[in-house]
Amino acid sequence: MTILQLGFTFEVQHSVLASNVNPRHHPTEDFKKMQIRTLSKLLVDLKDSFTEQDNISIDHILKALQERSFGFMLFIFALPAALPLPGLGINLIIAAPLLFLTAQQALGRDSIWFPKMMRDKSISRERFDNILNAALPFIRKIELLVKPRLDFVTQRGTCLIGLCGLIMALSVCIPLPLTNTVPSAGIALMAIGVIMRDGLAIIAGALLGLLWVAMLGYVLVFLGTEGLDAIKETIKSFL
Repeated sequence: MTILQLGFTFEVQHSVLASNVNPRHHPTEDFKKMQIRTLSKLLVDLKDSFTEQDNISIDHILKALQERSFGFMLFIFALPAALPLPGLGINLIIAAPLLFLTAQQALGRDSIWFPKMMRDKSISRERFDNILNAALPFIRKIELLVKPRLDFVTQRGTCLIGLCGLIMALSVCIPLPLTNTVPSAGIALMAIGVIMRDGLAIIAGALLGLLWVAMLGYVLVFLGTEGLDAIKETIKSFL
């Protein structure tokens, strides 16, 4: 085979390979998606990492979760806060941990700061395992809808995500029955998006919570406290 024939063969093979490659496809994107553990897998790995410990502290959990600690802790506090609570006077109590976490996220912190006294709080490994085992079936159902996508939202919008969460957490403080449910659900949905790198879930959670805040703001500005009283009485009528 001559040099000319070899050159022609190489060009043909190169053109065939090039035609089969999508120029917009980046192998690193697939690699990143493969590296992202699902929330259920993350929790199972977390449980397995504590097999030799009798008690598990908040500090242990934060160190094990690393960069996903914000999403995990927000989900843990926002989920129960989203439950309907008709009684007044406890809004500030359930909003406090959400305010504490979202404020740090809005400031761009990479890790959660807790006072040493709080970081040392612990529960027994048996109780920790029971909580995770009870939550895993529910979480696996959520994972059918949540998946890594729109990763630019999670990579570049950390401060904005925290700011949206902070605004929603502040609205939880408003002393109206059931006003904790919608914004807390929005924060929980955003938290799942942060954990699973699902930008769509983050956007959906932000829209859900911010639309609720906008509605309350509209009523307060144009109708004043009488408008809030009207909302309160309307909600109470359905309880």
